[in-house]
Amino acid sequence: MALNKADQALLDAAYEQAVKSYDEGGIPIGAAIADASGAIIAAGHNQREQSGDTTAHGEISAMRNAGRRRDWHECTMATTLSPCVMCTGALLLHRIPRVIIGESETFLGAEDRLIESGVELVRANDPRCVELMRRFIAERPEVWDEDIGIPPTA
Repeated sequence: MALNKADQALLDAAYEQAVKSYDEGGIPIGAAIADASGAIIAAGHNQREQSGDTTAHGEISAMRNAGRRRDWHECTMATTLSPCVMCTGALLLHRIPRVIIGESETFLGAEDRLIESGVELVRANDPRCVELMRRFIAERPEVWDEDIGIPPTA
């Protein structure tokens, strides 16, 4: 899907965060948040590998970096990958009404829950996001499986 200029800038910021995480040896998922005017107010990346914190997903990191706010209900989040159940819960808790998803080919998160709750999803189908995740999953499948809760095979 072709994005407007503001949405593309937000997804680009999220993608930069995903690359940063990959370069740090982490899981390449990034997120960025814009306020109602379209100004980017925060960004973050998955830091589970770097920090050992299993809740340090990209979306959560971006929210942490945004700090306490009263305007979550007017914000848009871009994330490079379809949000997992935990990140979906955080989006719903903060009442973020609009989410730009870089890709959902390599992982389909809880998009149905977002839709059921009235969140507007913009599916970008960004080839950069797909390629980065495919590369990571091929290089480190055990780390990816751990992140999404797939137990090791016996």
